[in-house]
Amino acid sequence: MVDLNNIRNFSIVAHIDHGKSTLADRLIETTQTVSGRDMKEQILDSMDIERERGITIKANTVRLSYTAENGEKFILNLIDTPGHVDFAYEVSRSMKAVEGSLLIVDASQGVEAQTLANVYTAIEADHEIVPILNKVDLPAADCERVKGQIEDVIGIDASNAIEISAKTGLGIKNVLEAIVNFLPPPKGNLNSPLKAMLVDSWYDPYLGVVVLVRIQDGKLKKGEKIRMIKTGATYNVDRVAVLTPEMEDIDCLGPGEIGVITASIKQVRDTRVGDTVTHERNPCDEALPGYKPSQPVVFCGLFPVDTSEFESLREAIEKLALNDASFSYEMESSAALGFGFRCGFLGLLHLEVIRDRVEREYNIELITTAPSVIYHIHTTDGSIQELHNPADIPDAVKISHIEEPRIKATILVPDEYLGDVLKLCQDRRGIQLDLTYAGARAMVVYDLPLNEVVFDFYDKLKSVTKGYASFDYQMEKYSQDDLVKMQILVNEEPVDALSIMVHRGRSETRGRAMCEKLKELIPQHMFKVPIQAAIGGRVIARETISALRKDVTAKCYGGDVTRKRKLLDKQKAGKKKMRQFGRVEIPQEAFISALKLDN
Repeated sequence: MVDLNNIRNFSIVAHIDHGKSTLADRLIETTQTVSGRDMKEQILDSMDIERERGITIKANTVRLSYTAENGEKFILNLIDTPGHVDFAYEVSRSMKAVEGSLLIVDASQGVEAQTLANVYTAIEADHEIVPILNKVDLPAADCERVKGQIEDVIGIDASNAIEISAKTGLGIKNVLEAIVNFLPPPKGNLNSPLKAMLVDSWYDPYLGVVVLVRIQDGKLKKGEKIRMIKTGATYNVDRVAVLTPEMEDIDCLGPGEIGVITASIKQVRDTRVGDTVTHERNPCDEALPGYKPSQPVVFCGLFPVDTSEFESLREAIEKLALNDASFSYEMESSAALGFGFRCGFLGLLHLEVIRDRVEREYNIELITTAPSVIYHIHTTDGSIQELHNPADIPDAVKISHIEEPRIKATILVPDEYLGDVLKLCQDRRGIQLDLTYAGARAMVVYDLPLNEVVFDFYDKLKSVTKGYASFDYQMEKYSQDDLVKMQILVNEEPVDALSIMVHRGRSETRGRAMCEKLKELIPQHMFKVPIQAAIGGRVIARETISALRKDVTAKCYGGDVTRKRKLLDKQKAGKKKMRQFGRVEIPQEAFISALKLDN
């Protein structure tokens, strides 16, 4: 059992690419938690997709042993968190399990939008914060300017911020000393009944469900019988371990410690993130407050290309939802695509990651429908419906008005790109709320409709600012606007997967752009294929894919023109019949590309 005063629990927070995972690597290396030969870059990012994209998707935990300069031995529990806005829920969850945060700021780039969002999450969780300036070895590093920025923009004292280079290992010893000297030890009572928070869970094919817990009070041993307060399920603990980053068995977990348990749990759904774990015989009086459930903001349908793989898809989605509490799903069926799932995500990157994981880890090819947000439909009889899928919109006669979700977006951008950013936000029906300066960078706050941000706003923002802008948002409110459902018809058949909600004033440009894009993406057939965008019964844009034609008159030389005419008419009748019964195959990339439009 470790003495409470010698435990430190902390997380690392920062903007994307400011060096969280690299600092975690250096801390693991300096404390010799992993032997030199097993050490690799981004050691905590275990998923292929994390290593490939160079981003952290899941918050990961590791236990380090450190002997301070005064000879005292400490146990440090580190949680490395994601930096991307789509995984903010993962960050907020990790914060609840620890008492302090290391705030990393890139000494050359300074404070970014995501730095702000993540540090506010840490402040809300009542954390002690240690500011760290990373990448001080870069020629563009300017520590004094960035310290000033931290004080002006975030409002925390940065006068003795630690200067490090996580890549070269410069200043890592100072970081470890700061952790043991400035971060508070956890609180807890060894003699109270067991009270532990379930921080995360994941499925292991050999061990069943592995549960990550943070002990608040009491102790947890192998062989004890535990109960999950929310689900009421009881289990026998088979194994108690700590992550170093591999599982290392120990006898007992005490207050303030973070570790994992296995208890022959078969289903991930039996372990709800935020639940309280206690002893069955001697339970604690009240459960821990747990986590606020996350609110999905983007919805889309996932359908298997091969309909026989539906059951495998169900299994894959259930396992992923276990591991990712911010991902929700329900079954749906579509006339064109068969059976699938309507899934909720925290953003487009989250959607892409889940889609990639299903395709890689479970080997299932997917068709993804147009992403959409939740609209509130106010009907004429006074009721309110939530609309997740534009294809399910009620009859126009029954609708009194439609409300859409709006967000408060914070954008930090260098001064020279400010004009382009303001224009982009105006084009997306934004309302400017605030504009302030932090040094040579402007901080713009906009009220924007979420459906304008969902598709390609982030890509556009990066391209107009050459990648220098950073962007963060939070949901604000629902407000009424003139919204309509736009359908795409291919060969006069509506394509459900391409139905979207648009603002009436922008429907024609959007419709025209989608038709032009589809014209390039759908291959030619033996007959003419019309592509139309329609609102209700009115067609607002049209393109036609010309037919592939065989020269049937090639064998006619000389003779009367009626011979040629006869052959052409015969061909024309055949094409007409083909068009009547022909099916137009729309390739998968056409769905994705048609939705990522440059307006």
